[in-house]
Amino acid sequence: MKFSQSFATVTVSLGLLLGACASSGEQATSESPAASPSVADSPVTDLATSPEVTDHSAPAQGGQVVEAGPYHLELVTASEASGTHLDLFLQSGDTHEAIEGATVTGQVQLPDGSQKEIDFEYDAEGKHYTALLPETASGEYQVAILTDISGEKVNGRFSFTK
Repeated sequence: MKFSQSFATVTVSLGLLLGACASSGEQATSESPAASPSVADSPVTDLATSPEVTDHSAPAQGGQVVEAGPYHLELVTASEASGTHLDLFLQSGDTHEAIEGATVTGQVQLPDGSQKEIDFEYDAEGKHYTALLPETASGEYQVAILTDISGEKVNGRFSFTK
C-alpha cells in the first residue's frame, strides 16, 4: 500500500510540474518566481552566475572535454597548412589547476585507418601540452590521449574532422 501511495504521489507531482511547464510560455526569472508557494518560498540559485555552481565538464578553451575522476582533459585542435595543431589542457581538481611534468602521448587513427603516435610537450607559458600532427588528409581523426601523471594513468578519447 505504501509503494502505491508513494508512486501515486510522485506521478501526480511530476504531472503537475510538467503541466505547469507546458502551459507556461514564459520563462521564470529571478524577478518573477513561479506561482507555486513551495517554489516561491525557496531561495533561487542562478546556475549561470552562481560562483558555487561550476560545470566542470564545460570546455574552458573551446575544445572537447573528458572528465576522468579528478582530472579534466580538454583537447583543442586547429588546422594549419602543415597539419593540425593539438593543445591538451590537463588539469586537476575543482579549480582546474594545470598539471605539469606529466608524460602525454597521442595515439591517432588517421582517416585512412592507419595509426600514428605523437608526443606532447609542455608549454609552461600556456600551461598546457602541445603537439603538431603532420597530416593533411581530409576526414575524421580518432585520438586517444594517454597520460602518466606521477605513475597514475589517465586517458581520454577524442575525435575531430579536418
